[in-house]
Amino acid sequence: MLLDEKRILVTGGTGSLGQALVRRLLSGEVGTPARITVFSRDEAKQHTMRLEYFRRQAATDEIIYEKARELLRFHVGDVRDYSAVLDAVRESEVIVHAAAMKQVPTCEYFPNEVIRTNVQGAQNVVRSIKENHTSVETVVGVSTDKACKPVNIMGMTKALQERILIQANLDGPHTRFVCVRYGNVVGSRGSVVPLFLDQIERGGPVSITVPEMTRFLLSLDRAVTTVFDALRYSEPGDTLIPKLPAARVTQIAETLIDGRDIPVVHMGIRPGEKVHEILISEEERHRASDRNEYYVIEPVLPELRPKSVRPPALRAEYSSQDVTLDGNGLRALLAPYLPPRKAFGLVA
Repeated sequence: MLLDEKRILVTGGTGSLGQALVRRLLSGEVGTPARITVFSRDEAKQHTMRLEYFRRQAATDEIIYEKARELLRFHVGDVRDYSAVLDAVRESEVIVHAAAMKQVPTCEYFPNEVIRTNVQGAQNVVRSIKENHTSVETVVGVSTDKACKPVNIMGMTKALQERILIQANLDGPHTRFVCVRYGNVVGSRGSVVPLFLDQIERGGPVSITVPEMTRFLLSLDRAVTTVFDALRYSEPGDTLIPKLPAARVTQIAETLIDGRDIPVVHMGIRPGEKVHEILISEEERHRASDRNEYYVIEPVLPELRPKSVRPPALRAEYSSQDVTLDGNGLRALLAPYLPPRKAFGLVA
């Protein structure tokens, strides 16, 4: 299978995506790795994650917890630190680079810190591979819709991360560097759904920026599947983009409020926020092809692009402004976060 006997490194492995990715890796659905290394600078989250897998008396998911004891390793380190990155990289064959600073308003106040993590972190991964005799076969860089036509520090640094990884294919012929780019992960830390749920639990108000704001949405599972599919199908320098539903943020709030008497307030756009997100720009669409459930942006560097010219998959940029979710679709997507009787359509 895809990852049988592979040594896998997940930077940012204690984040929402990292933890979901590790759990799916341990399930065996893409093979049985030789080792999974969780790399992050947060020893407290690593300790919690270790206890979850190593000390849990599981009534279900026995396979996952048994495999964790055999396969799972934890490495405390910072992607800003080249020597720490090298220690982890030299023992790896597949790397999912998910470490990032990603809270948009916070990033606006600490741009130097964001550059060190999002840009220099990617540089350290590439340098570790290029300057040493490693066995790394593939690196998947996790990016964001905010990297497309970026207007905030988080997006600007993620756009640079994408270019650093794509360019690395020119100098690292033995390693394939690819990227995945997607929108807001429903339920991830810091995303809008947990924020709204916390505000609803407190009785409100639910804070919305502006009524016209839209966002792409995907589940954590779909985010992980996108990483797996990038490992399966992507050519060097590709950026894989899942075809995603989009909704107005006001619709998300109304669905989660679910008819309860919870007030809503409009607070204006926060520092660095966009009204609409874009996954493929007007300029990139000429290099974007259609691949089943995904769009694939071919590399900006002509040396990495295929010889044959493929017709563009899109006639315009791919924006969340083109809302695709109606009320029923949004309710189905948010079902895990709704009261049980509503989620399953039962009448009280």
